[in-house]
Amino acid sequence: MNLIRKQTPFFPSLVDDFMNQEWNSKLLSSSISQPAVNIIEKEKQFEIELAAPGMQKDHFTIEMEEGILSISANQKEEKTSEKGKFTRREFSYDSFRRSFTLPESVELAKIEANYAEGVLHISLPKRKEALPQPKKLITVH
Repeated sequence: MNLIRKQTPFFPSLVDDFMNQEWNSKLLSSSISQPAVNIIEKEKQFEIELAAPGMQKDHFTIEMEEGILSISANQKEEKTSEKGKFTRREFSYDSFRRSFTLPESVELAKIEANYAEGVLHISLPKRKEALPQPKKLITVH
């Protein structure tokens, strides 16, 4: 079973997300950027890798609701520089939200995530019944 299903423009499918880059520019303001995502299908699981350098693991919120996996992050950075009587402040707000429709073959209770070296890794194990079955020989009697 594939990880890709058709959905509404507000929750693009994985294929739409990769193929239709105009979606990002139409729906998102210029202050919000979308991190790059790799999606890998393996025999026993799907893996999502999301590039988010400079974040910390407590900046991420990962939610599952009605078959939609939503990944968001918020980071606020404040820099202050003093020169004589002048004080300058620079604020930086980095945030994003990515959503993916998951197939029924994903074991929702076993989804795991970790963040290392600027990449958020999400493991989506497949249900046992969705795993490839070994070839079976049937004897003719």
